[in-house]
Amino acid sequence: MLHLESIAELRAACDGARARGLRVGLVPTMGSLHEGHRSLMRAARRGTDFVVVTIFVNPLQFGPSEDLDAYPRDLSGDLAQCAEERVDVVFAPSANEMYPNSAPVTTVRVDRLTNDLCGAARPTHFDGVTTVVTKLFAIAGPCTAYFGQKDAQQLAVVTRMAQDLNLPVEVVGCPIVREPDGLAMSSRNEYLTPEQRAQAVVLNRSLTRAADAIRDGERDPQKIAALVRDAVSGQSGVALEYVEVRDPRTIEPLTTIEGSVLVALAAKVGTTRLIDNVILEDTRCNAR
Repeated sequence: MLHLESIAELRAACDGARARGLRVGLVPTMGSLHEGHRSLMRAARRGTDFVVVTIFVNPLQFGPSEDLDAYPRDLSGDLAQCAEERVDVVFAPSANEMYPNSAPVTTVRVDRLTNDLCGAARPTHFDGVTTVVTKLFAIAGPCTAYFGQKDAQQLAVVTRMAQDLNLPVEVVGCPIVREPDGLAMSSRNEYLTPEQRAQAVVLNRSLTRAADAIRDGERDPQKIAALVRDAVSGQSGVALEYVEVRDPRTIEPLTTIEGSVLVALAAKVGTTRLIDNVILEDTRCNAR
């Protein structure tokens, strides 16, 4: 496994792989890897021939009061996990390598899809995400890129960005990986105390309740959102930031539930902000 830190080295490695007839699979991460990230690596290994994992804590997607300095970092542990998953290349650049002139004057913005949900609370976040992902796509070149569905809004944004800019990248969304009790795996789970960790389970329970109601025939998005709010409000220590029922591809609000549906939420558990969601691909086939 190659451990690279320079853009030129990664570009040469990916160009060389394609010259040998290999398909490049890209897994962008911010490190502090867990089973969710490893599931993306496995998907890339199944679907492509040359797997690249990027590890970069991107300063552009953190707001002024957010946890950039405290964000968990464990490069040696991350490299060991990548080796176990038979990754071909790990690209772990410095901030200066990615942004040699400090803050870039060129950024990438996807409108409409980023205006609310997480974009409302974190107004600069998605511009940082789309800027760094565009850079990674440009460095890696033609490839298949794997993203987790836990951040469904990010997945929709990156997919639309690649389409709109005609980037030679296929974006693949992969299922959420959960702990045995249902909590969605996240690097930020490390911030939770044992008590908060137990409280956070209510998030998946509330989404499961919403999904069951939809499968049973409920088609009113407001009633589905109310089910989630009621479930979360009964748990001390958890403050719901939003719950929304949306189209999973366009992130547009739904007036009635028909076809694919995303139920997404964000909440504070103590001081830790967590997100989770459930996606039902075709509710017309799920009604009992």
